[in-house]
Amino acid sequence: MITDLYTLFIEPFADFSFMQRALWGCIILSASATPVGVFLTLRRMSLTGDAMSHAILPGAAIGFLISGVSVTAMTIGGVIAGCIVAILAGVVARHSNAEEDSSLAAFYLLSLASGVLIISAKGSNIDLLHVLFGSTLALNNDALILLTSIATISLLTLAVLYRPLVMECVDPAFFKTVSKLSAVAHYCFLLLVVLNLVAGFHALGTLMAVGLMILPASVARFWTAKLGGMLLIAFVTSVISGYLGLFLSFHVSLATSPAIVLVMGCIYIASLLFGRHGGLLFKNSSAY
Repeated sequence: MITDLYTLFIEPFADFSFMQRALWGCIILSASATPVGVFLTLRRMSLTGDAMSHAILPGAAIGFLISGVSVTAMTIGGVIAGCIVAILAGVVARHSNAEEDSSLAAFYLLSLASGVLIISAKGSNIDLLHVLFGSTLALNNDALILLTSIATISLLTLAVLYRPLVMECVDPAFFKTVSKLSAVAHYCFLLLVVLNLVAGFHALGTLMAVGLMILPASVARFWTAKLGGMLLIAFVTSVISGYLGLFLSFHVSLATSPAIVLVMGCIYIASLLFGRHGGLLFKNSSAY
């Protein structure tokens, strides 16, 4: 019995280095991206993450076409493209009648269309699938070093900006009136979103990276109202989803990135039904 359990749940990660690298990549991304996702959901900016995940596509596509599967080139391209879209959206919102969400939507749609056009014109369908859906099981040492570096930068920056970000979540209008750090915190936070989406892009692809950021944070909100608890639950949810997604990918031959996100989706649905803070069944039962 114990041998069978070991063979089923542990052996793939003990015997295969590509599974070890994939799991380590998921753990690193969980530590880095889920705190950013928690603040995104608390600030009601979940769709901003989705928009930014598409905004990095043309930069990553250009890096991919110039240097192939080069971690450095695709990272630099993705960060530059994401930052350009974020800055343009903020500038347009501050100097015109357009709201930031509408300007962000406009620029991300243009960015997404440009990225797909670049790959379609110069690459192949296989190239496009690689950029959109990633290659979790093909993470190499260079990619893991990049992910670890981005996670370190992200966590240190969040530690410095923790209080301003909490104030932005509680009362952004008041924070703007009492501190000049509001704009600084906002744009630094958007930069963290871009960095973590670029990191997630290497493992999960642009279309799946945002799921790692938003779904665990959404799960956490159904189980606690405390920020520390949300950060912990989101991290644990992401790690468990990464492990189970890799497990299903290995034993059932499913595509890894969608499998990880679908496991998160199942946990989200369970939390939606049974969560103590706003879960449908718990809410209905407490009404009687």
